[in-house]
Amino acid sequence: MPPAAALPRFLTPRTPAADDRPAGPHPPAVAAELLLHRLVRRELRLLADLAAWASADDAERTRVLTRHADLLGRLLLHHHAVERGLLWPALLRTAPAARPRVETWTARVAGLDHRLRDLSTAARQWAVAGSDRARDAFTLACLDLADAVDAQTAEEERELLPLLAEHLSPAAWAEVRRSARCPLSRRERVLALEDASATDRARLLAALPTPSRLAWRLVGRRRHRAAVVRLRGAPPAR
Repeated sequence: MPPAAALPRFLTPRTPAADDRPAGPHPPAVAAELLLHRLVRRELRLLADLAAWASADDAERTRVLTRHADLLGRLLLHHHAVERGLLWPALLRTAPAARPRVETWTARVAGLDHRLRDLSTAARQWAVAGSDRARDAFTLACLDLADAVDAQTAEEERELLPLLAEHLSPAAWAEVRRSARCPLSRRERVLALEDASATDRARLLAALPTPSRLAWRLVGRRRHRAAVVRLRGAPPAR
């Protein structure tokens, strides 16, 4: 495997200016959904590229990549659980006609969650076997999941997010946020900042306790940059 600094340029993430994000501004609930979608779409594609270039028997590199896959899996499974248990029920209370669209989403996401577990299995097998075959299976699992996520999030953004913008009140969204319990550490959550607009970044940082915001400014930003360089061989886009 080439050293991290020599990884091909196509592995460098897109800059925010080149992002194909929908134009804003968006209500906070819609902005949060779009932010998470952008993050997962980008990271899954990058992870597949990085795994394809990795030496199958490099235990340290395997650990870095499979830990990142685990992070993405936990993030996406939690996101789906919040949508199923809190967000869509809140929407249906004011827009009951959206139920068929929510049921379509539920069926599609069940398949995504199955693929997430397949990726977790492939990651464990690569970590144990250290073989080309196990690495390739992990890479293909990333690509399979990335394709499914692309299709699912595109449908969700087309069919459900406009309904959130129209029918979900700020008070209902605030209640969803209060009730959700993110399983990620504060350090892991900063992954979202790279895809965030200035408004999104301010909103994300404002949700942190004051000591955590101070820690981010003093050491968190530097540690996050080092972690991204270690993973990709390139610094964050922002």
